[in-house]
Amino acid sequence: MEKAFDPYLRIDDVTVDRSDIEMLRAIDDCGSLSGAADTLERSYPRLQQRVVALEESIGPLVERTRGGADGGGSSLTETARELLVRFDRLVAAYEGVARVDETVLSGSVVDRDGELATVETSVGAVLAVAPADAARVAVTIRSDAVSLHAPSEVPRAEGTSVRNRFSGTITWLDTGDAVVRVGIELERDTNGDGADPPELVALVTRQSVETLGLEPGRSIVASVKATAARGIARDELDAVSTDAN
Repeated sequence: MEKAFDPYLRIDDVTVDRSDIEMLRAIDDCGSLSGAADTLERSYPRLQQRVVALEESIGPLVERTRGGADGGGSSLTETARELLVRFDRLVAAYEGVARVDETVLSGSVVDRDGELATVETSVGAVLAVAPADAARVAVTIRSDAVSLHAPSEVPRAEGTSVRNRFSGTITWLDTGDAVVRVGIELERDTNGDGADPPELVALVTRQSVETLGLEPGRSIVASVKATAARGIARDELDAVSTDAN
């Protein structure tokens, strides 16, 4: 399996990666640890343990309040917000070195589970975070959020947040000094929307290219966490397009 190529911060004896940043932002958005756990499909105890582990090395990150008219909740400390800024700067620097592509899958929402929507696309059903009132969405997937697996080594989806799996064939590789962009022609789903499947781009390390034997013509399976697939209402995009014209 090839893990998505992600930037990270090393602070004392703890590593802060994209999943930690997603956790802090979810806590900020939801106003509680339990709400963040539900949104990110993580268990509350593990999320709480991760916050504690980070705070032992970095300092207070989440300020908790109890009771009151609003029933209490959680908010980020100034230290946490500074950490988010540091990580955003790191990502900006990383993206300046390694190009990050974005794949767009358009489709219709056919089911919902809270903030997550099941979107029927040309490559099958995709689970993504999408606006509550959107019926048609464009699902965006960043190349650095894509993990690659040999077809014989695809892990089971049950019990994980890696809910989206795409089968395809590698069509090209663009090799840099340390990372490689991989173009994948996705297989069309017979129950899809009839549109031609778009090309999916993954960003991996050169070592992973050798380990997985990645080359044009090779069959591959790409996976993406549900929380890394973001849906934008098509009506909004169409409105922007109309205004631009």
